[in-house]
Order: sequence, then structure tokens, then C-alpha cells
Amino acid sequence: MPKLKTRKCISKRVKRTGTGKYKYFKAGRRHLMTGKSGKRKRHLRKDGILQSSNMKRIAKAMPYG
Repeated sequence: MPKLKTRKCISKRVKRTGTGKYKYFKAGRRHLMTGKSGKRKRHLRKDGILQSSNMKRIAKAMPYG
């Protein structure tokens, strides 16, 4: 059986944690930050955790973690 290929577009955006969850960087932080409140910018700094509804799809696209 041939090796499974990893979807590079997803592997660059999502990282797998030690517990098996997937984390990603939140969108909306590149520019136009002056119009956003401090609270909103602070929450954008945290990593997002992928929802369970998308876990199976991401795991299939990244077979080796």
C-alpha cells in the first residue's frame, strides 16, 4: 500500500496537540487593528481549538499528525 499524502495547506495552518486536539491561529490579526477593541485583539492572540465537527476531516487530511 502506498504512503498517504499530507495536505500541505492544512499542515501549515493546523498543529496537533499532545492530547489529540488541533489548534490554529485565529484570523483577523494582520492589519486594520486600530478599529478593534483591546478585548477583541487580546482574544485574537489565543490559539483556537478546532471543533469536533471538523476533527475527522482534518485527521484524514493529515494522516501523520
